[in-house]
Amino acid sequence: MSATNSTPPSMHEWQQQHLQRYLRSGGTDGHFFDFGPINDEGYQPICLIKHVGRKTGRTLVVPLIYGMVEGEIAIVASKGGSPTHPAWYLNIAAASEVEVQVATQAFRATWREPVDAERQRIWGQMVAIYPPYADYQESTDRLIPLVLMKPVAAISVFEEADLDR
Repeated sequence: MSATNSTPPSMHEWQQQHLQRYLRSGGTDGHFFDFGPINDEGYQPICLIKHVGRKTGRTLVVPLIYGMVEGEIAIVASKGGSPTHPAWYLNIAAASEVEVQVATQAFRATWREPVDAERQRIWGQMVAIYPPYADYQESTDRLIPLVLMKPVAAISVFEEADLDR
């Protein structure tokens, strides 16, 4: 099974190509992605989230914009403002831990969802990093989840071969 076949089916071709660059380089290429040609948002920091499909059992890796918040890695389950949560979010919600790679460092991590004032503060930080998140929230009735991941142990960086499980 190739990495392309192990990426979530909803991933656009540019996302698949970016993921392959990130994986093939061990994280030296891919930590930042230029959204300029897509939506004029310029370069954004990208992490990789490795998760297991709750229905398929397949190992999947998805690239996501992230922010750092007091030692935790913050990601947004926006799915572009879709009325449904992204599959990766549902998959990690079914697990107690997640694996995350930031540039050339990968970790096993615990995760949580911030609430109330903490959520509002972090939402503001994530919108500052990537302003379209505000539009995404406006376009859906669901509260877009935020996920905070706290690294607990260093692991090997992700590789395309990891997806063949």
